[in-house]
Amino acid sequence: MVAVALGLAASFCWGLADFIGGTKSRTLDVLAVLAVSQAVALVLLAVVAVARAEGPPGVEPVLYAAGAGAAGAAGLAALYRGLAVGAMAVVAPIAALGAGIPVVVGVLTGDRLAGVQVAGILLALTGVALAAREEAPEDGGVRLAVGVGLAATAALGIGLFLVGMDAAGENDVLWALLVARLTSVVLVGLAALATRPDLAATRPHLSTVAAIGLLDLGANALFTLASTEGLVSVASVCSSLYPVVTIVLAASLLGERVRPARSAGIALVMLGVVGIAAG
Repeated sequence: MVAVALGLAASFCWGLADFIGGTKSRTLDVLAVLAVSQAVALVLLAVVAVARAEGPPGVEPVLYAAGAGAAGAAGLAALYRGLAVGAMAVVAPIAALGAGIPVVVGVLTGDRLAGVQVAGILLALTGVALAAREEAPEDGGVRLAVGVGLAATAALGIGLFLVGMDAAGENDVLWALLVARLTSVVLVGLAALATRPDLAATRPHLSTVAAIGLLDLGANALFTLASTEGLVSVASVCSSLYPVVTIVLAASLLGERVRPARSAGIALVMLGVVGIAAG
């Protein structure tokens, strides 16, 4: 029961962070949102690491964590941009398919899929086909919905982040999170130097943007606790429900509405994500 509660709490934090990140990226530069939110989380992680006074676990875990941080930064940038330009109800569940990337990597390295994972993959693919389509008003045909490409990119980035963190976190979860966050902050900082986003525009929104990083970090901690308090499969399923939070917030606060066929697709994607995580 504790693992379920912690996993659901992680879902809520991730879903809320994605909603705020996507909403703020509609008025602020995505890099500015990432720079502030990631930096806040990095400072908190660094304070905890210093207080614990234990050194890094070794070169290999650090390299895995750095790779995870790079993939995660790219994934979050694509996710926030996708949520900003597309329908959150479509972008969020497709991005959540990143949970399937570790499964694919596992299969490629010799793992076997459980029956529920196979069913989940089939449901998710069917759901994406339904959710990603929209009518083209200019010719009456069908086209890819706005933000779907960014959602797919986000799924890849988030999935690779999970793969890297799984390898890096076997030795020390805190150091894995710290190195990953440091890498993402450095990369986002370099991108900001190259593109010169209006960082000053974030000042009126500073507390809200900072909350994104804290919510994301809190979700990571809650998921880690959930996986230690109970079965990892239970924690994974409960924490994979975060797109539901984003969808509900988008519908209630932004008035987003989707047509029935797309709603069915979104439901199938979510069922698929749960099935993949349950394996």
